[in-house]
Amino acid sequence: MATTLLSRTLALLLLALLPWTPARAASLSQVASFGANPGNLTMYAYRPDGLASGRPLVVLLHGCTQNAAGYFASSGWRKYADQWGFALVLAQTGSANNSAGCFNWFQTGDTTRGQGEAASIRNMVAHAVAAFGSDPARVHVSGLSAGGAMTAVMLATYPDVFAAGSIGAGLAYRCATSLTQASSCQYGPTSRTPRQWGDLVRGAHPGHAGPYPRVAIWQGQSDYTVVPANGDQLRDQWTDVHGVSQTPTATRSLTGGTTLTVYGDDDVRLYEIAGMGHGLPVDPGGAADQCGATAAYFLDTICSAYHDARFFGLDGGAPPTPTPTPTVTPTVPGTCVRASNYAHTTAGRAYQSNGYTYANGSNDPMGLWNTFITHGLRQTGPDHWVLADGEC
Repeated sequence: MATTLLSRTLALLLLALLPWTPARAASLSQVASFGANPGNLTMYAYRPDGLASGRPLVVLLHGCTQNAAGYFASSGWRKYADQWGFALVLAQTGSANNSAGCFNWFQTGDTTRGQGEAASIRNMVAHAVAAFGSDPARVHVSGLSAGGAMTAVMLATYPDVFAAGSIGAGLAYRCATSLTQASSCQYGPTSRTPRQWGDLVRGAHPGHAGPYPRVAIWQGQSDYTVVPANGDQLRDQWTDVHGVSQTPTATRSLTGGTTLTVYGDDDVRLYEIAGMGHGLPVDPGGAADQCGATAAYFLDTICSAYHDARFFGLDGGAPPTPTPTPTVTPTVPGTCVRASNYAHTTAGRAYQSNGYTYANGSNDPMGLWNTFITHGLRQTGPDHWVLADGEC
């Protein structure tokens, strides 16, 4: 008996001295079956440990030559999934679909509701909502390059599924319907009006009667693979779909040489990054607004995942709203007003053209159109204003 007791005591002591191994942490895992898969895609998913049901879901779509694991490792989305509590689904294509491993964003058979790759991604969402208990009203999608273009496809073909999306270095929906057209879209602007761009989206699901997803657009201004004109075309397409003006309602300067321009009631955002080439913006570091890792097509500028997660409302609060439009106040001749260039234009004292501000009537130049530059304007007649910095 004494020998047995001694043996048990020694065994317990040895166990106590062994290094402690925590429970296995959540990791990116392949989902073997998610339903019909007409697009021949592979599904991966990440569900943070202890994630409750009723939480949001974000779908991520990689770029050409990339895969789900690399996108998961470098994009920065895992940090906010863990921190703010939401699940990730990563769709992966391969050389069997496209020799460069791109999503076929330009093939009508893959970009039509209920068909091909678009249908496969939709079925991944349905599987995740059922398996994870994700909130079907808070499903979002984000992607880079061909994955960004495929994000536009998903927003257009399934506006009833996605609440919002983020398009990184992507292209407008149905900019191309063949490989030849795809190259033309990537490297140069396509001549369509905002209404024509919007009609392409409205035609993707003609029976849709509800709201359309909110959209964030990220575009490097030195991108020679998907040229900056594509960011403008996406802006034109989605502002028209939302029925808002292509004239901004707010602008902000952010880190990494980034300019954020907001349209409508934060319906559409355009992030333009000076000097950035083709890739997804990341910003490695430990600060709250830093994320990701630099790699091929993951460029150290600004953490796009942080801004997108907040735009989607995943940080626990309501989605950020742009600076409110100032109330237009009637003025009389002789009135002198000092305000920002943005406030002057929205109040009808000035106008903007190509990003610059001019006084109504006199056309006095006032500099860049934003909320940071301020001037005094004095009214000298009906709808006629002159610079008066020394007077008000």
